[in-house]
Amino acid sequence: MDLNVVGYLIYLPISVALTIWVARTLSRNGRIFLSDVMGGDEKLADAVNHLLVVGFYLVNLGFVALYLKIGRSVRDARELFDALSVKLGVVLLALGVLHLTNVYVLNKIRRRGLMERDSVPPVAAQGWTGYGNRPMGWGPPAPPAER
Repeated sequence: MDLNVVGYLIYLPISVALTIWVARTLSRNGRIFLSDVMGGDEKLADAVNHLLVVGFYLVNLGFVALYLKIGRSVRDARELFDALSVKLGVVLLALGVLHLTNVYVLNKIRRRGLMERDSVPPVAAQGWTGYGNRPMGWGPPAPPAER
């Protein structure tokens, strides 16, 4: 059997297994983070989690398929392991980059949500709120529209 074919038969199952393992791990452990990002909305967090997993599979498995071809003819076992180590290393790096990109984007969304939550007062204003009806001479003059 051609050693290139042996390389394909080793590379594909390992790459697909790594992709499935990472996707399941991120899905299971990222649910709490997504719930916080989505403001405690569990249904929305589950939906986003599922969409992220599907996207993760599509991007990474597509990359694995595109990166399948070994560029040169493999002549011995040493060259086979060299080619496999490069291919699997690149797949692992791609998995890491996808993961870090997801975390970065979700953290930006989370920070924006926290800032929006902090900018809304917990209780509606009651009584005197600044400009409006008040005794003359108290505070700055009212804006022209309210005179």
